[in-house]
Amino acid sequence: MAEVIYYPICKKDDLPNGERLWITIGNDPVVIFNINGNYFAIRDVCTHDDGPLGEGDLEDHQVICPRHGARFDVRTGEVLSLPAVKDVPSYPIRLVGDQIEIGVLI
Repeated sequence: MAEVIYYPICKKDDLPNGERLWITIGNDPVVIFNINGNYFAIRDVCTHDDGPLGEGDLEDHQVICPRHGARFDVRTGEVLSLPAVKDVPSYPIRLVGDQIEIGVLI
């Protein structure tokens, strides 16, 4: 069974509501969203054409790829519309005190 290890990213005050934070885990670009005090993280690469998802518009919990309009649920990474057909990986996020931490499977 896979184990999740959490790594500190930043203080929650460093990621205000409605903002995004870009980080790299290994070789994977990741974007973290703060939506009304809830934090979500997905891989910052569209599965349709490898475009940068984190730069797309956000509607509710959907990020819209700025290149061709594919939509993904930032809570789960689930693809919601064409032209993408494959989900993006999502990462668990937790708060420990005022510290945002991201989980990575090992």
